[in-house]
Amino acid sequence: MTIRTLLLLFIFVISSVACKSQSRTPAVTQHDHEQFLNQITYISAMSDTVNNDKVVRTEEEWRQRLSSEEYRVLRNHGTELPWANKYNSHYEVGVYLCKGCGQPLFHSETKYNSRSGWPSYWAPIREDVVTEKEDRSFFMVRTEILCSRCDSHLGHVFDDGPEPTGLRYCMNSAALHFVPEVDDSK
Repeated sequence: MTIRTLLLLFIFVISSVACKSQSRTPAVTQHDHEQFLNQITYISAMSDTVNNDKVVRTEEEWRQRLSSEEYRVLRNHGTELPWANKYNSHYEVGVYLCKGCGQPLFHSETKYNSRSGWPSYWAPIREDVVTEKEDRSFFMVRTEILCSRCDSHLGHVFDDGPEPTGLRYCMNSAALHFVPEVDDSK
């Protein structure tokens, strides 16, 4: 957690205790608490896009941190089945983070329906959050996309996407974690 996130969490806890001690102020509900945590996570994700510190873990640490499916995709360069994954038809507003290290990768504004069966984006949040590597598996040449911070396999990029980039970042849902944008007006 960043210092900013810890500070926001501390303020929330103090305000929650103060609210409960005053009889005229309604108690903080579970929904309010969840919305606040989503807001902290979203703010942290959006402000954390400049953290270029490499994340290095042992294989045992990766296995403890990830589910078996996430490990297969992120660490063993696996691919999910098309249309049977979490974010293919997901269009809520927010940010998609790397499941391995939490680095913000894609914003929902660049997500589109590629009809490929996998979540697709026409651009990452910033060019330097992903790295490209030639992939010659399955008797073809493709461009693999890795998280620049933890070197986890995310998916592949193709040149058949929409404007303005003409690219299709075809990602695995198991490699992503979605953080919804929180409406401050509520």
